Amino acid sequence: MGLDLGEKTLGVAVSDGMRSVATPLETVKRRKFGLDAARLLEIIEGRALEGIILGLPRNMDGSEGPRCQSTRSFARNLSALTPLPISFWDERLSTVAAERALLEADTTRKRRAEVIDHIAASYILQGVLDRLHHLKTAQ
Repeated sequence: MGLDLGEKTLGVAVSDGMRSVATPLETVKRRKFGLDAARLLEIIEGRALEGIILGLPRNMDGSEGPRCQSTRSFARNLSALTPLPISFWDERLSTVAAERALLEADTTRKRRAEVIDHIAASYILQGVLDRLHHLKTAQ
């Protein structure tokens, strides 16, 4: 499962059983951690997931700021509630790529606002899946 953690929303994406294609699933409106985590646990229960990838919002120079600290804190709290491993993926340009794809698809501004986060989550997850595939074929 790929997650794009924002201040107001949480984008969620999942992959197929072959771990080759990431699919946007939903955008969760952020409330309190307990409620956000409960929704994620519902999603996890209904699927055969093997791990969670959280987009790590590094600054363009690669440094980590307050948003990275918040993401790492969210991961620590979530790890107490699930046995699934949680990892991070550099998400610096995922939202930009998602926005570009939605613009190319001639999506309305309102619809872009509704789906941008789970589209960005799918870019994050797809990056990890592509990297895993590359490592597998390089051996």
